[in-house]
Amino acid sequence: MMSTTVAWLMTSMLPASHPAHAFQIPAVATAPITATTTSSRLSMINVFGQGKKAITETKQPELPKDVKDAISKCRGAVQKGLEDRISRMDVEMPVGAFVSSANFGVEKKASTNKQKGNLSSLTADESDETYLTQEKLETSNRELARLFVEMFQPLGESHICAVFNDELLADQARQRWSNDISAECNIAAIDRKGKRSSRGGGIKSTGNKGGMQKKKKAMGFVAKIAAELEEDTSGPFKLPKDTEVALFVAPGPKELIAIERICNQVGMGTCVILLNARLSMIEKFASDEAKKMFTEDFETVWSLGAAPQQVAPSCLMHRAYPGPWILARKPTVGTPKTIALKDDSKFTEDECREAYDKIEISELERNTEKLAENMANWFK
Repeated sequence: MMSTTVAWLMTSMLPASHPAHAFQIPAVATAPITATTTSSRLSMINVFGQGKKAITETKQPELPKDVKDAISKCRGAVQKGLEDRISRMDVEMPVGAFVSSANFGVEKKASTNKQKGNLSSLTADESDETYLTQEKLETSNRELARLFVEMFQPLGESHICAVFNDELLADQARQRWSNDISAECNIAAIDRKGKRSSRGGGIKSTGNKGGMQKKKKAMGFVAKIAAELEEDTSGPFKLPKDTEVALFVAPGPKELIAIERICNQVGMGTCVILLNARLSMIEKFASDEAKKMFTEDFETVWSLGAAPQQVAPSCLMHRAYPGPWILARKPTVGTPKTIALKDDSKFTEDECREAYDKIEISELERNTEKLAENMANWFK
C-alpha cells in the first residue's frame, strides 16, 4: 500500500435533511501526518448509512443480498479505505448493474420499477446483445459515478471532479445532474477534441473544415495515443484546480495513459478513484510503470462480478476492503454460498476451476434446483 501525504479529516455528521442513503460516520482520530506536497483536507462524512461498528466488526465475509445491498456495502468499503488513508482506489460493479437490476432513484426516470434485483442476473450471458446495450452500459456507469459524487458532497462541488472518456458522455451527465444539489461537482472529459456521433459512435471532429488530413510522422502506439489526447488547443487534459477527489468513469487503455500522467502530477494528496475500469481485463498496459501503478498501487476496495462461467458456472467473485476475495456459488434457490477465500489477489481462472470442482452439492439442493428449473420452464 502506498503511503499518503494527505491529512484525512473526519468531520461532523450530515444534517437530518440529507437523503437517507447518505452516509454518516462519527469523527475518527487520526495520527499526525506531515504533508510533503500540497496539503489536502479530504473531509469525509459517513454517507453510507452505516455506523462504525458495521464497518469494523469482524465476521465471516458474505456477498450482498442484492444490488441495492451491494451499493450500501460498497460505500462501507470505500469509507474504510479512506480511514486507512488509501488515495488510489479501484471500484467495480457488475456490468449494467444499475439499469438491469434496479431503479435506485439516482437519476429521475419515467420507469416505476422498484425491484431490488438479485445476484443471479450477474452470471447471465453478458455477450448476448439483448442483455445489455451500449446505452444501458453508459447509463450504468454514469449512475455509479452519480452515487460517488453524492458520497463526497461534504467536500464541496469545486473539490469533486467526475471525469468521463469523451464530451458526449460528459454532456449527458451535465444534463442528467443539472439542478440537483446532491450531484454538484465539476464534470470533465479526457477527450475534448469533439463529440461522438450519436448514430455512428465515432468522434466527430470540430476542426479541419476542409476534411483534409495532414500527414503525420509515424510513431509508436503509446506516443500516438498520447498525442491524440493532447491535440486539443488547450493542451493535455488536466484536473480542475483544487480537485481533491477525481472519479474516472469507465476508463479504457487509452484513458489510462492520461490517468497515469494525472496521478504522477497531483501526487497522493488527491484521491483518485477508478469506477468500472475493468483493470483485470486489460491485456497490455502502456509501460511497466503503468502496469505497476494500476495493478499494485491502486487498491481494489470493492469488486462484484461473475467468475469465469466456463469453469465455474453460476459463481461470483467479490471483494469488499479490507476483507478477502470471495468465490461463491449462486444456487437457483437461496443465497450465494462461499466456496473459497483468497487474501492476496483476485482468483485466477485455474483457481476458480479447482475450487468449483471440489464443491459438493447435496442431493436435496440438486432436487430443489431441478424443481425450480422445471417450474420456470412451465411459464415459458
